[in-house]
Amino acid sequence: MTARITLVQGDITDQHADALVNAANSSLLGGGGVDGAIHRRGGPDILADCRRLRAAHYGKGLPTGQAVATTAGRLHADHVIHTVGPVWSPTEDRSALLASCYRESLRVAAGLGARTVAFPAISTGGVPLAAGGRGADRGGGGAGRLGGGPGGGGLGRGGPG
Repeated sequence: MTARITLVQGDITDQHADALVNAANSSLLGGGGVDGAIHRRGGPDILADCRRLRAAHYGKGLPTGQAVATTAGRLHADHVIHTVGPVWSPTEDRSALLASCYRESLRVAAGLGARTVAFPAISTGGVPLAAGGRGADRGGGGAGRLGGGPGGGGLGRGGPG
């Protein structure tokens, strides 16, 4: 099977895909940026699933670089895949953790049978453009160096070609 990546600049909550990836915070309980936009647009079902995950498996929060799936609520998708990106550091190379976000999100998507996945630019808030693209390039995601507004800005959509 041939994969196709399409770069789109826009609001991830407007995308139609089998799975949308959320640049989540470790609490899984919503927040600002992409995380807040996905929770607001997707509605309370996403938060309810996240609370169940916290109670059952992630009492201390989702570790950086890992990914989990929930319902997509009112979004145009079947699932939301939540992944926690690293906080950028000028003194420590955290690109392996960022690459893990993309790899783990794709692994979860494959386990769900998702054929189309929309990624936001993960961990790019406050990150120099060149640094944001390195992790995506290593992880197989399509977000690259695109910046974002509250709904995700640049995103990569992947699916069968």
